[in-house]
Amino acid sequence: MTTLAQSTPAPDAAETRIHQIDGDDLRWALREGWNDFRSMRGDILFAALLYPLIGLIAAAITFDSRLLPLFFPLVAGLSILGPIVSSGFYELARRREEGREANWTHFLDPLRERRRGIVELTIWLVMLFLIWLGVAWLVYDLTLGALAPADIGSFLTALFTTREGWTMIVLGNVAGAVLAAVTIATTLVAAPMVVDKAVEADSAIAVSLRATRANAGTITRWGLIVVALLVIGAIPVFIGLAVVLPVLGYATWHLYTRLVER
Repeated sequence: MTTLAQSTPAPDAAETRIHQIDGDDLRWALREGWNDFRSMRGDILFAALLYPLIGLIAAAITFDSRLLPLFFPLVAGLSILGPIVSSGFYELARRREEGREANWTHFLDPLRERRRGIVELTIWLVMLFLIWLGVAWLVYDLTLGALAPADIGSFLTALFTTREGWTMIVLGNVAGAVLAAVTIATTLVAAPMVVDKAVEADSAIAVSLRATRANAGTITRWGLIVVALLVIGAIPVFIGLAVVLPVLGYATWHLYTRLVER
């Protein structure tokens, strides 16, 4: 259950009080996220489909064999942008929590009302996404790039049957884990916070980092849950993300309300 980690109130967003959370809070957030989805799914399903569409576009781009090594990094890296894509879900969850009207017409309200923090956080996440793509290409160039597979068949064969291929898999997953950890640590609180109030991204990120330090074990579990759900949602040609993305978006909002003193 939630307990208070810091009890001194502060006027500045960067000194917002942080709460301790545990597994019960994670399960509660997921339940509330599912309840929000069931209540509002008819209004926001079209928005959730944008994410699978982006994944399919990334897949189509990589049919060019020269870009084939970027297929998995492109698709996996989209999760880095997830926190900002979910801004509309945070807004709908917030409105429903307050007993106000919550439908698709309010999905873009955060951009109209609290644009600065969202834009700043978007820039940060785009930077992380580009860093991930650069690191992924570097890993490929240093490993499998020397074999220069010409098509998808030879690429997959080299990937799973050569030492260079397995080195690429290991290094790529390590790099991906690091970038995923950075994303969660800097946005778990920051992304819903810039929707919740008029706050600059750097202050919101500072709160997110403090919340992560105070709840390292629990937030690590949350990160693993997010990864597992995204993988499950991506398996049927990304279509499952039409459910997974909004549920995680709503759940993240509820987790935010447990993590910080609003």
